[in-house]
Amino acid sequence: MYLTTAIKQDLFAKHGFAKKKQDTGSPESQIALFTHRINHLTEHLKENKKDFATQQGLMKLVGKRKKLLNYLQNTDIERYRSIIAELSLRK
Repeated sequence: MYLTTAIKQDLFAKHGFAKKKQDTGSPESQIALFTHRINHLTEHLKENKKDFATQQGLMKLVGKRKKLLNYLQNTDIERYRSIIAELSLRK
């Protein structure tokens, strides 16, 4: 599978708020995880254009990430700006 435990721990350690491997619940770590999955599904859909189930899952992930970004923007703008810069997201 493309998303192993080692990859998840690396994402959480790089982008989490506490910068620990166990920091799985912070908005930054969840946004990083969603971004990784979104990038993977985007590559999959470039090859399989008629995979509508994957397309629907991708849209749900994009919505979840957007909600988390909005939450982070409303609660702590500095953390929001840092995660946008780290992941090279546009908003």
